[in-house]
Order: sequence, then C-alpha cells, then structure tokens
Amino acid sequence: MTSSITCAVGPLRPHHVGVSVPDLDAALTWYERMLGFVVEQRQYIDKIPAHVAFARRDDFRIEFFQVEGAAPLPEDRRVPNLDLRTHGTKHLCLEVPDVPAAVSALRAAGADIAYEIRVEGNPVAFIRDCAGNLIELIEPFAADRPRG
Repeated sequence: MTSSITCAVGPLRPHHVGVSVPDLDAALTWYERMLGFVVEQRQYIDKIPAHVAFARRDDFRIEFFQVEGAAPLPEDRRVPNLDLRTHGTKHLCLEVPDVPAAVSALRAAGADIAYEIRVEGNPVAFIRDCAGNLIELIEPFAADRPRG
C-alpha cells in the first residue's frame, strides 16, 4: 500500500530504533538469542562518548548505546501502562505470526514477560529485554493480512 499524502521529506521507510543499555555485550547476546538479530557493526564514538552497535534482522536494525555512567531505566519505564505517564518513545513493536506461540517460546528461553492481553480480540504481549526495555509483540493487523 502506498500513500498519496504529500509530505516535506518524500518517501520514508523504517531503518532503525536506538536503545540505551547498561551492558552492550549482554544486550547483543539477548537480542540474538531471543529475537534473531545479528550484529552488523560495532564502534566507539568519542563525541558521545559511547560504545555503539547495530544489530539487524531482515530490513530492520536496532542501534545500541552503552554510555558510561548513564542513569538506569526507572522502574515505571519497565511497566507498559505506567511508562505511558512519561513522555518520549515508549517501546519497540515487532509483528509476529502468532503472539501466544512467540510468548511461549520466549518464556521457555527465559525472557521476562511483562504481560499478555487481548486488544479488540487480538493477542498482544509485552516483554522486557535484559535491560528492562519494553518490546511489544503483535500479530498482523487485519488490513495487513493476505486476502484470499
């Protein structure tokens, strides 16, 4: 589906989301083991200063930052409905074919499951990565499902 909306920047497509983590190696290991992301590149950026890595799965990347002395994620940012009370980016959302099956597999692998709910009959789940960052899992929206 293409958009006919005119905007200032022209065509867009998702590229990556950035996540700050306390332990870069632990995060990269977690995202590979739990979600299948593979490290694409690592570097140190003096101007931040931070250790930075990109991990990729298909056409999507996550950029991870490990900054010495960064403040830890507050407890309320680890709970989906409480996190909404703080402005800013809330979570990474990933589409999976079957939310209950994905949650079952992630739980068996040791993932921290925040909760599972149904929204208008559709299964939705929130998990936490090894640093407590929220990740939402959803099934394809009806408009995105193949017709047949």
